[in-house]
Amino acid sequence: MTLNISNALSQNVVDKRVDVLRKIKQCGSISEAARSAGISYKAAWQAIENMSALAGVPLVEKIVGGSSGGGARLTEAGESVLEAAAALSKLRDQLIIDIENKGSSGLAALAANTLKMSIRNIIPCVVEDMHGGMSMTKVKLKICEGEYLRSSITIESRELLDLKTGDKILALFKASGATINLDPEAEPKSCCLKGQVVRLPPKEKGGEVTIRLPNGFNVVGFAHKSNGLSVGSDAYAHIPEQAVVLALFG
Repeated sequence: MTLNISNALSQNVVDKRVDVLRKIKQCGSISEAARSAGISYKAAWQAIENMSALAGVPLVEKIVGGSSGGGARLTEAGESVLEAAAALSKLRDQLIIDIENKGSSGLAALAANTLKMSIRNIIPCVVEDMHGGMSMTKVKLKICEGEYLRSSITIESRELLDLKTGDKILALFKASGATINLDPEAEPKSCCLKGQVVRLPPKEKGGEVTIRLPNGFNVVGFAHKSNGLSVGSDAYAHIPEQAVVLALFG
């Protein structure tokens, strides 16, 4: 098997996955690394498995026996990933400074220009509130005054993202995940964003519609035919919280 560092770090180091590797190197134990990183043992294992899968080789190996009953250590590949992460961190620090100087629009533009994905909607938000039960966390995201999204993520994902109230974050969702119409109450269980129609499909046909939010960001969604929409009119985008993916730079 060949180590793929670019894959291992491609979605990183915006969460605690690399920190888990660092703590394992320091502690020699996955459970101790989890405690030191402030996450659950399950989340630590998830981090190890995800990064190893992306790297294409195991990054951590168990140590059997010994006076303490065994532990864990980084493989040679794990050490290489950790070194690469440290080098990338220095570059990232300067990149974040550049992004912050450009404001939230710079953050969205960076994601749009550097990430190859099918997701059309990339919306800068601030984490307004979080609450949840044993397995899921509901995250309320403020886009601008009066406009909010919600996302439902696992407890482990929240821990690995180290998500906190006030964090600047990107909300991502596919155009197919947003339904656009004239009725703000059409989908009461979904998030509802109000905007102005700026682009429509051919007359009387359904298809992609673009609305512009009060803060100037566009949302692309789908409308059914005979929808009554017109360019310049108010419309509403309905997005289920399960469709909203979170991304964090930093």
